[in-house]
Amino acid sequence: MDDAEQLPGMKICYGMDQSDQCFCQDDQSKAENEELDRAIALSLAEDAKNSKGARETLPNLNEQNGQGNIDEDLPKATRESLSMPPNNPYAPYNPYAPVQFLPRGYRVCGGCHCEIGYGHYLSCMGTFWHPQCFRCYACGHPIRETEFTLLGTDPYHKSCYKELHHPKCDVCHQFIPTNRSGLIEYRAHPFWGQKYCPSHEHDDTPRCCSCERMESRSLRYISLGDGRSLCLECLDSAVMDTGDCQPLYHSIRDYYEGMNMKLDQQIPMLLVERQALNEAMEGEKDGHHHMPETRGLCLSEEQTVSSIFKKPKIGANRILDMRTHPQKLIRKCEVTAILVLYGLPRLLTGSILAHELMHGWLRLKGYRNLSPEVEEGICQVLSYMWLESEVMPGSRSMPSSSTYASSSSSSSGPSLKKAGKSDIEKKLGEFFMHQIANDTSSAYGEGFRAANAAVNKYGLRSTLDHIRITGHFPV
Repeated sequence: MDDAEQLPGMKICYGMDQSDQCFCQDDQSKAENEELDRAIALSLAEDAKNSKGARETLPNLNEQNGQGNIDEDLPKATRESLSMPPNNPYAPYNPYAPVQFLPRGYRVCGGCHCEIGYGHYLSCMGTFWHPQCFRCYACGHPIRETEFTLLGTDPYHKSCYKELHHPKCDVCHQFIPTNRSGLIEYRAHPFWGQKYCPSHEHDDTPRCCSCERMESRSLRYISLGDGRSLCLECLDSAVMDTGDCQPLYHSIRDYYEGMNMKLDQQIPMLLVERQALNEAMEGEKDGHHHMPETRGLCLSEEQTVSSIFKKPKIGANRILDMRTHPQKLIRKCEVTAILVLYGLPRLLTGSILAHELMHGWLRLKGYRNLSPEVEEGICQVLSYMWLESEVMPGSRSMPSSSTYASSSSSSSGPSLKKAGKSDIEKKLGEFFMHQIANDTSSAYGEGFRAANAAVNKYGLRSTLDHIRITGHFPV
C-alpha cells in the first residue's frame, strides 16, 4: 500500500568522458578528478558553442597528432546515441543509464535550484542534485543510503517515510504488519474509522459494549463484571441504576405524548443486570429478540426480576458494590414491565426505552399478530426518531424529550444531560443512529428500512393506521 516508488539505488556521477559517457572512479584522488572534470567540461562547452568551428579545427588537430581523418559527425552521432529517452513514468528505472549532456546553465539542482557547475553531482529520475542538497523531505538530513523512497519528487529515507505514511494500529500503536502477499492489511470500524491489526479480533482485546471501539493499550476500559466492557467516553453518561433512569423514562413517555401517542397505563421500568435480563427473556412466551445481545425487553408475563436499586462504585477499572433487589412483577394489563440493561450511555439507554415503549404502545392499542419485520421495524423507527430529536432537534418537526426534562424531574445526573450535549455525546448518538440504519438482520434491519420509508412517505399516523388494518406497511 506504499504509494511511493521504491528505487533500487542512485548513482554518483563524477563527470563525462570523451564519449559523453557517465563514469565513476573510486580510486583516483580528488585532485585528479577535479582536474580531469575541468578539462573535459571546457572542451565540451567550447564544442557546444561553436560546432562549426570545432569541425574546422578537428582535422588540424588530428593531423598534428598523426591520427588521420575522423568523421566530423562522430561526436554528434555519439551524443545522439547516448541521449536519454522521453520521460516515461512507467519505464523501469536504470541507475546506470548514461546521462544526457547538458550545456552549462541547464543542469539545475533539484534541492537548492541553483546551477550545478563543475564537480560531483547526483542524478535520479531525470533530476540533478548537489550531493549536499539530496536530503530527506521529512527530517532534512542528507540521504546517503543506496535505497530511498520517492513520493512525487520528494525523496525520503525509507525509515522516515514509514514513520510518516505507514499506518499504525490504534490498539497496540505498532506499525500494522504486512500479510503473506506483502500488502498492509488492517481492519477499520465503519463508523469510527479505528484501524487495528487483524490479530486483535482474536486475541481477546476488550471492545466497548456500547460504541464497539476496541480498547487501546494506553487506555483501560471499565469491566462491568458480566463480560461487558465500557470505554470512558460512554461511562461519562452511563445510566447505572433504576432510580437514575426514571427521569429519562418519564421524558420519553412525554415524547410519545407530544406525538399524540400517550400511554394510558403506568408501565414499571427496571434497570437490570445482564443475567437477570436473559432469565426474564427465557420466561417470556412470545416476543422477538435482537441477537446476539438483547438490551431491552417488554414483558407481558408475571415474573420476579432482580433490579439494580443503588448505583455501583467504580474502582480499579471495574464495578464494585453492586446491589440488587428482587421485585415481583404483577400483570395488570397487556404489558407487565420494561427491562433495560444497565451501564449504557444515556442516549443508548433512551433509544432502548423508546423501542420497548413502542412495543408496549402497540399491545395496549390492540395491534395483534404482527410479523417480526413489521413490529420490530416500527419500534426501531420510534427509537431512531427519538435519537434524531436528541442529536438533531427539529429534523422531523418532532418534539425532543429535552423539552420535557425540567418538567419530568428536578434531579440531576447523567440521565438529564440533554440540553447542551457535548460533542462526544452527539457523536455517540450519531453512531447509535448509524447502527439502527445499517442493521443487517431481517426483522430489525430490513424491517426498519421498510418502516422508515413508509413513515417518510405517508407520515407516522397514517403508517400506524395502515398497519392496524392490514398488518403491513403502506407501499
